[in-house]
Amino acid sequence: MKIKSILVSQPAPNESSPYLEIAKKEKIKIDFRPFIHVQGVDAKELRTQKIDLTQYTGIIFTSKNAIDHYFRLAEEMRFTVPDSMRYICQSEAIANYLQKHIVYRKRKISFGEKTFSDLTPLFKKHPSEKYLLPSSDILTPEVPKVLDSSNIDWTRAIMYKTVASDLTDININDYEMLVFFSPQGIKSLKINFPDFEQKETKIAVFGTTTQAAAEEAGLTVNVMAPTKETPSMTMAIEKYIKSINK
Repeated sequence: MKIKSILVSQPAPNESSPYLEIAKKEKIKIDFRPFIHVQGVDAKELRTQKIDLTQYTGIIFTSKNAIDHYFRLAEEMRFTVPDSMRYICQSEAIANYLQKHIVYRKRKISFGEKTFSDLTPLFKKHPSEKYLLPSSDILTPEVPKVLDSSNIDWTRAIMYKTVASDLTDININDYEMLVFFSPQGIKSLKINFPDFEQKETKIAVFGTTTQAAAEEAGLTVNVMAPTKETPSMTMAIEKYIKSINK
């Protein structure tokens, strides 16, 4: 069966996206729709986690979402974040995003290269802070491992959750291929379309955890990324389309 239309479970990209190049080159339709979205918890829910924002002298940020929800809850709880707060950010891009909420100059801000384990030297440099980790309800196992091995005092606070978006206006059977980037995306498919049967529909997944979730849900994975040959999802899709749309 030829691929004529693809549904990508992400927001629509900008005009220079490789997806749009594929659509043009291969004469296929590619639609975009986020299968999941982020929902903030309220102050009441944070208190049930026994989190008191005044007790922490350092914050560990792993994403821009974490920054937004930390400052939102601080405002909701009428907590003025002190100028003395230490910020440890996973990357420079995340550190720069802090400027949306604080005056960046003269603040105690450090950041790693890219991965969470890159932060280990920073924790060794500042071991005496009492750290708060604002996070989603889903946490990469590497994060607590790195924090525990760094011998620092840290507490996780779930400040936002990843939930399934309402997709009931979509006719899922209009697409010959569905593209997923997270286990939560697979879960959303099952929530929105409980009667969905794969049949001839091709499933593309990014990452081994997404692959595992798809297979656990009884789906057959047809396109996998990243691989050595196809490090990006768009490369993997293009290669598959060329082989099937001959």
